[in-house]
Amino acid sequence: MKNLHYSLLSLFLFLFLLFSIQIQTQTQEQQQQDTPITRFQRYLQINTAHPNPDYSSAISFLKTQAEAPDLNLQVQTLDFSPNKDKPILLLTWLGSNPSLPSLLFNSHLDSVPAEPSKWSHPPFSAVRSSDGHIYARGAQDDKCIAIQYLEAIRNLKAKHFSPIRTIHVSYVPEEEIGGADGAAKFVESKEFEDLNVGFVLDEGQASPGDEFRVFYADRTPWNVIIKSKGAPGHGSRLYDNSAMENLVKSIEVVSRFRESQFDVVKAGKAAFSEVISVNPVYVKAGIPSPTGFVMNMQPSEAEAGFNVRLPPTADPDFLRRRIAEEWAPETRNMTYQSVSYITILSTFD
Repeated sequence: MKNLHYSLLSLFLFLFLLFSIQIQTQTQEQQQQDTPITRFQRYLQINTAHPNPDYSSAISFLKTQAEAPDLNLQVQTLDFSPNKDKPILLLTWLGSNPSLPSLLFNSHLDSVPAEPSKWSHPPFSAVRSSDGHIYARGAQDDKCIAIQYLEAIRNLKAKHFSPIRTIHVSYVPEEEIGGADGAAKFVESKEFEDLNVGFVLDEGQASPGDEFRVFYADRTPWNVIIKSKGAPGHGSRLYDNSAMENLVKSIEVVSRFRESQFDVVKAGKAAFSEVISVNPVYVKAGIPSPTGFVMNMQPSEAEAGFNVRLPPTADPDFLRRRIAEEWAPETRNMTYQSVSYITILSTFD
């Protein structure tokens, strides 16, 4: 009987130790998996690319992080869009003197579209390569900043730091398409006024090193659409001032301007942010057919779109004149529209 008790006790101790080791191993694995890098990867795996950004999942993930015991931030969700489908997440770390103007750190939830077939890894897999690179849409623009805010606060709290001023962190929707229902309405709201913001820091440019560059201004984005009209006709005929001929001439003029600005950057005389950048983004023309386009017919209309960025030092009127006189002259039956992300700057018909 004594031997039986001894055997049972030994078996119990063995099972207890085995269970304890398994629990300890699982805990260590969980701790290893829950790191700033893995949290970043999990956020990147949420598809917030246009045209159908998953804002709900992104907000849910960030709220879970903010409400974790090691962060314990105040959480508020706002939505100023007509359909209540473009939420803004506002996190608050209360300062010891909340009467002082607060600090606001901003990041946007959305990202530009991705073409999966053109990627070496699926754009929402957040694969980390052996050399440490993480492949994901939105990694630099600007989900890295979203996570950096949280990790910075987590580190400061771990060191028992307490801010004097209240710190807010905002995550806004649709920045990539203008922010009309996001940041634009947020800054006009009573909720924003109540934050008593004294200083705002937003996204900048990613740095491959340990240096953080801070910018005090940004370029103004213009979406320029140039349209051309001309007489339609058979593909075998040669016409003067056809729609396609005029548009091609316009694209050539725009390309020369782009090259002149880029040459200044290449020569080291200015940074990218100090010149007017112009990039063609689409061309639309032709008469559709079941197999593509009608190849023996010249179209009566054609258009092209350009994304233009003006530095604070550039004169908007100078660019308007150049567009009207050189890029889309009326003498060649051309018109243009120049539209900012939020406000229509000018429309010429």
